Amino acid sequence: MIRAHWDDILRLITSLRTRTVSASLMLKRLSAKTSQSGFSQALRQMGRIERTLFTLDWINDEDLRKTTTAELNKGESRNSLVRAVNLHRFGRFRDRSQENLSIRASALNLVVTAIIHWNTIYTGRVIEALYRAGQHVPDHLLSSLSPLTWEHVNLTGDYIWEDKPALDDSGCRPLPFSV
Repeated sequence: MIRAHWDDILRLITSLRTRTVSASLMLKRLSAKTSQSGFSQALRQMGRIERTLFTLDWINDEDLRKTTTAELNKGESRNSLVRAVNLHRFGRFRDRSQENLSIRASALNLVVTAIIHWNTIYTGRVIEALYRAGQHVPDHLLSSLSPLTWEHVNLTGDYIWEDKPALDDSGCRPLPFSV
């Protein structure tokens, strides 16, 4: 079956690689047909072959398993952060209109991204301060750092906004420790 549709498969791959057509448009067109064409079935069989090859590689390669697990954990950490930020209404959007749902989802994404950005900036500043103080941070520790923490963020309490927070020369709040 794959052999019979090989030329079409190559054309599809070429179109995707040269960005003549987007992957989302191609998937829409392939899924729009009610009856499965031979081409769709050939693509499905190729997908099964690729999935089988990946599974065999995954079983045989411990480093691949560790990398895959680490990536999955990152995704789960982000989902946990989203759930923590979205405590109101038990984490459910109950709006009826698509526009309001979109606004709420965008606002949630903005808050989560702001937390990740803040964590990234200040983690970098802490590492720089440690290096300036002559303390070496091992690479294996650096690679395990994640900006997806939120224990230091007040998600449910009252916020006190200072008129002018104390900022250092770079425009950031000073680090809460000295090295």
